[in-house]
Amino acid sequence: MSGEVLFTALVLAVGLERVAELVVSQRNAAWSIARGGVESGRGHYPFMVVLHTGLLAGALVEVWVRRPDTAPVLAWAMLLLVAASQALRWWCIATLGRQWNTRVIVVPGSPRVTGGPYRWFSHPNYVAVVVEGLALPLVHSAWITAVVFTMLNGFLLTTRMRVEDAALARLA
Repeated sequence: MSGEVLFTALVLAVGLERVAELVVSQRNAAWSIARGGVESGRGHYPFMVVLHTGLLAGALVEVWVRRPDTAPVLAWAMLLLVAASQALRWWCIATLGRQWNTRVIVVPGSPRVTGGPYRWFSHPNYVAVVVEGLALPLVHSAWITAVVFTMLNGFLLTTRMRVEDAALARLA
């Protein structure tokens, strides 16, 4: 089996993981809204959806069009980082429980979560996003996708973290 086919299988698996996240997110968002949750930052959300979809599509297009050579040591190292980012993401989801979703929705009166990975980082899920956004394309040397996503994601996360921090500050 070719490296391109294996990479495609990996990207499809990550895509299926994203679908699972969206199912959890929609369920949790509905739960939050039903309890008076207030959404912030709606304006940047469509860009986030397009950017994350573009990561997956861009990596596939780049690999199938450019057909870059990939050093096995790079592929394995990046694959380990992808797996670690997935583990961190799901640790965040498990720690936040019903409060986790892909939008910024805060339920007034809810306690701020300070356990799990949140005991060390304010935004551990975004650490996972940054690592995955760089590592996933580099599993098969799709460096253009890795660079473009990382740059655009930097702008997005600057906005996203400001919105999230402001929303969470209202809990205090």
